[in-house]
Amino acid sequence: MNRREFSKSALMLGIGGMVAGGTLERTYAHEKSIKFYKENAKNLPIRKADVVIAGGGTAGVVAALASARQGAATVLVEIKGYTGGTATEGGTALHSFYNLWRPFPNVKKRQVVRGIPQTIIDNLMKVGGCSGHAEMIEGTDYDSVCTAIDVELYKVVTMQMLEDAGVNMMLNTRVVGSIMDKTRLKGVIVESRSGREAIYAKSFVDCTAYGDLAAFAGAEYKEPNDYDCCNSVGIGNVDIDKYTEFLKSNGEIEQMALGFRSGEPGKIVRTQGQLGREFSAEAAKIGMSTVTTTVHDNYLMFIKCNYRLPGSVLDRDDMAKGELEVRRRMHKAVELFRKYVPGCEKAFMARTSPFLCIRRGRWIRCDYDITLEDIVGANHFDDDVFVYGFHDNAPRIQVKNGGTYGIPYRALCVKGIDNLYVSGMMITEDHDAHMSTRNTVSCMGQGQATGTAAALCAAKNCESRDLAYKDLRGTLEKDGVYFEK
Repeated sequence: MNRREFSKSALMLGIGGMVAGGTLERTYAHEKSIKFYKENAKNLPIRKADVVIAGGGTAGVVAALASARQGAATVLVEIKGYTGGTATEGGTALHSFYNLWRPFPNVKKRQVVRGIPQTIIDNLMKVGGCSGHAEMIEGTDYDSVCTAIDVELYKVVTMQMLEDAGVNMMLNTRVVGSIMDKTRLKGVIVESRSGREAIYAKSFVDCTAYGDLAAFAGAEYKEPNDYDCCNSVGIGNVDIDKYTEFLKSNGEIEQMALGFRSGEPGKIVRTQGQLGREFSAEAAKIGMSTVTTTVHDNYLMFIKCNYRLPGSVLDRDDMAKGELEVRRRMHKAVELFRKYVPGCEKAFMARTSPFLCIRRGRWIRCDYDITLEDIVGANHFDDDVFVYGFHDNAPRIQVKNGGTYGIPYRALCVKGIDNLYVSGMMITEDHDAHMSTRNTVSCMGQGQATGTAAALCAAKNCESRDLAYKDLRGTLEKDGVYFEK
């Protein structure tokens, strides 16, 4: 389906003219034919706001906070009953607030992502929900720090921050359509158990990870399908120190960081290594990695099981099959720990994510597409909105000389739409470049930039490309965003 066809069907959906997302164009294997039901048009109640943030995940939380702190009436629409997204569900830590300084003897340690993302960490530290920015002592050529979090406390802390900021949190609510006026987004259609509603606003930010709002609005997009999906299981009733000793007995420790664990500093909060030939052979079959983090003495916060979905991450039926397969794998992962790892004999599955985590849904075309050369060359732009220094393929790919590169404002402006930004894993087409920009702390930085910009545009009654960069830069600096001088 091309962008015009998608936009047309989305608009019809928005005014109630179609059922279940528009015209059904394909025949499913279990259905001999498809018939159509013409839903009666109806009037939808309208809410009004200055800014709408679609998606309350890693980027969306920060975008909503940034918008509200500028005084904008801000609505956050989130499909789940809590905030946090991939930060709470799909990763092993937040990567990365710092430049990669450890492999470079003459490079200074710099915290390069600050502002609202750091405020979240500060609040987590107050309730014992974070390791702090724990320095890596092994695997330092991958990252220089590890910021591990308690995922449940992350949800509580971010939701409280949003409430305190005055954000209207529409949880358990899905964006299902857009209301367009030529190239301008006027509103979004949302649906929940309260029914269907229209929300009109001046500025919008898509933080859905799947690029749902941008696609409904008619943005140009692709579906690369170039990553494994995953789900992460929290494993309780384990002995972290025995687990680490077992790793050491089977060979070199590949990663280790020391930070706050159960309130005590200098404890192991991240580790990765070999767990023996038999364990490793079985783990490979279920796509399981041994890298994990924790902020508790008896808990592995994240054990990920990866799975390359044969179909599409945008297809309901393909994803349903993947959901079952990965849950089988997580069950097997816990069995492997109980069978092979000392200190894990009575381990159990304590937490899972509600549904499969993706590393990329749609790529949305923006005014600029960040390249791998921009990243490894430590390039900066005349419209940087923050800087970043981590690459998930380090040390094979890393920013030159432990430096940073800039995320330009135009890389967050959706091409062809006047008042829509995207933040998170939807930007950057090239896979190797995307392996940097999709990471959690990058998404947080993008969120502060777009939420701030959206609020400024709403206050000035201007479109995204009419916003003066000096006004945006000045506001971001005032709010703690770090820029390379």
